[in-house]
Amino acid sequence: MHGVWTAQQIRDAEAVLLAQVPEDGLMRRAAHGLALEVRRFLGRTSGRRVTLLVGAGDNGGDALWAGVELRRAGAAVTAVLLNPDRAHPRGLAAFRRARGRVRTADAPGEALTGADVLVDGIVGISGKGGLREQAAALLRDTRVPVIAVDLPSGVDTDTGSVDGDAVTAARTVTFGARKPVHVLAAPRCGETVLVDIGLRPENPHAWVLEASDVGERWPVPGPADDKYTQGVVGIAAGSATYPGAAVLATGAAVLATSGMVRFAGSARPAVGAHWPEVVATDSLEDAGRTQAWTVGPGIGTDDAGRATLAAVLDRDVPTCVDADAITLLAQHADLRDRIAGRSVVLTPHAGEFARIAGDVGPDRIAAARRAAADLGVTVLLKGNATVVADPGGRTLVHPSADAFAATAGSGDVLSGLIGALLAAGLEPWWAAGCAVFVHSRAATLAAGRAGGPAVPAPASTVQAAIPRAISEVRS
Repeated sequence: MHGVWTAQQIRDAEAVLLAQVPEDGLMRRAAHGLALEVRRFLGRTSGRRVTLLVGAGDNGGDALWAGVELRRAGAAVTAVLLNPDRAHPRGLAAFRRARGRVRTADAPGEALTGADVLVDGIVGISGKGGLREQAAALLRDTRVPVIAVDLPSGVDTDTGSVDGDAVTAARTVTFGARKPVHVLAAPRCGETVLVDIGLRPENPHAWVLEASDVGERWPVPGPADDKYTQGVVGIAAGSATYPGAAVLATGAAVLATSGMVRFAGSARPAVGAHWPEVVATDSLEDAGRTQAWTVGPGIGTDDAGRATLAAVLDRDVPTCVDADAITLLAQHADLRDRIAGRSVVLTPHAGEFARIAGDVGPDRIAAARRAAADLGVTVLLKGNATVVADPGGRTLVHPSADAFAATAGSGDVLSGLIGALLAAGLEPWWAAGCAVFVHSRAATLAAGRAGGPAVPAPASTVQAAIPRAISEVRS
């Protein structure tokens, strides 16, 4: 795992380090790393044209000092000053000595259209709100790729939200530690590159799982295992009228290396036809014992759906509560009270979240934490950046640079994965986090199934890619 830290945590850590290094020492370290990444992006430096968009803060200073190094490496570098009177004085003086060209934002000339790359040093981690009109106008009509300094200007550091115009970067070079913006707004950041400047912040705001974290925990049977020791999961999903959710959730649990999958519901014929290895029954009373349940996809929100959810909760085993079951919890306080303090994972998208916990708002991490604490369960808030929070505040974020998992039925696949991991004994936070990782990877693999440009695949194709995704994380 690697951590992400808020803007205030970074400022606190910088204050400690600034007291130990010479004036501009920390900035020069950052600028050196930035210049190296610009050179790597360009491939060669001599003869290339670089334009720095220089704001009034330290990010503008980072850009100017990087410009000094790029000039020495043979690049033609122009600095466009958005606020000339507030540009970093020592960085600007050094840039002029290196014979960098200086322009102002109201007369940039060909600095924007004629560059090979733009360096966004407009706003730093303390910036709030979208770009001001002058900066937005500079970027509006250019197609030149942008390398952002620390974060794309106009994107909030701690929430990744955008309120107005903002930069979309091809690459973001950040210093010392990753910030929430890099995972909550990954498409805006492009490739994020971390430059070590000696910063050592403590107590991450949130965590990001890596493939090795998931691979170490994903259950794979050993020589002494049998179908019972690998985990038996029950699935209560779908209906005779809408069997798709049942087939998708159940199949995902099968492919997740469950020892046994039991299904209960009126979609039994469809489930049995697609997955003959599943022990399928018409009712929960006949389903037999399980170590966990997934309940909700396609069960409906009528009295029958409510009875199904109540019967699953009566089993008192770890449970993934998804889709219609979340709506039922929002509608019935007696059911909602029963989940508090239990091994439960809720998996709402933004609309379902609003029903049970209020609007998500711009801060997805804060919203998931609030809901987890209030409801007393682990909450998986779906989205391009999925957030998983437990009642104690422990939080992970899974970023995605694409939207390949955003297809109808894909959430049903995810709920089956979570149920299988709960049955295998993973605690809810880990079960949710590992399932999201594999689900996202399966969606990406499925999107490229036919070669050529990747496009979102149907949920059934995402489901079919699960074994390959698991194999990758374990390799």
